[in-house]
Amino acid sequence: MRVLRELTRRPSALFGLIVVVLVLLAAIFAPWIAHFSPDDQLADGLSLEGAPLPPGGDHLFGTDTLGRDLFARVLFGARTSLIIGLVANGVAVAIGLLVGLLAGYLRGAAGNLLMRFTDLMMAFPALLLAIALAALLKPSLWIVAMVIALVNWVQVARIVYTETRGLVERDFIVAERSLGAGNGRIILLHILPHLMPTAIVWGTLGIAT
Repeated sequence: MRVLRELTRRPSALFGLIVVVLVLLAAIFAPWIAHFSPDDQLADGLSLEGAPLPPGGDHLFGTDTLGRDLFARVLFGARTSLIIGLVANGVAVAIGLLVGLLAGYLRGAAGNLLMRFTDLMMAFPALLLAIALAALLKPSLWIVAMVIALVNWVQVARIVYTETRGLVERDFIVAERSLGAGNGRIILLHILPHLMPTAIVWGTLGIAT
């Protein structure tokens, strides 16, 4: 309810939310909204002179130079971008959160090894790694998402590592240890909740990029 009250006080934020929701719904229900397949070269998709059709009639956004319906391509393109963005950033945030949390909490040889591996991945050319993985694996939507995730998790890991290092020195963590709390309890109940806002912000920003 508080969120709704804040939105009603900020018309621009409410308008932005409505636009985002409409785009998401259009992408999700693209197969039922679009009247044509995005890849079909329609027999009536070009004029008699071979030019693309303008917006109007059966083609809301017109057609491209190959006679394909642009409205269908926009809807299915948004659907593809949404899937890749959610999957790629979800996996990247999960990997980065796990590596950064363990490295910051464990410290010692294990923590140093995890962070040196993170530094190695950060120093490795991301584009070259993406091309190599795409060439080795069978091209598909999910492979593209995994490749993006594998080159983007390192930034999340560095941020989470820095925050975790600061959290483990806080008084409430020291007090939990002195009371005999185990590592699992400390990580899950005290450290992870403090890291979730950072992970959520990074994930939402990553979807847009």
